Amino acid sequence: MMKSGIAKRSIVLNQHKTSISLEDDFWNCLRAIADDKKMKLTNLLLQIDSERNNANLSSAIRVFVFNEMRAQAAAKATGTANDSVAKEWPANSAVAS
Repeated sequence: MMKSGIAKRSIVLNQHKTSISLEDDFWNCLRAIADDKKMKLTNLLLQIDSERNNANLSSAIRVFVFNEMRAQAAAKATGTANDSVAKEWPANSAVAS
């Protein structure tokens, strides 16, 4: 059987314990985005959680990372990119820069 590559992590957001299941690539990008924004990962997750619209948290995180990567690609096209996030995404990914 092939391993899925999805990592489940338990976190506490707003004094509420929850678990998030994400592929390692998303975790790595999420950490890079937090670093780029000079935020703690927990604070970034709180922001994503507060802004999500009826999606589960894991899905909201994937959409957030996707949108950040899309913004990075647009910035790169205009010459204003910060490549710290884009380099975290694997080259063989469907959303590679």
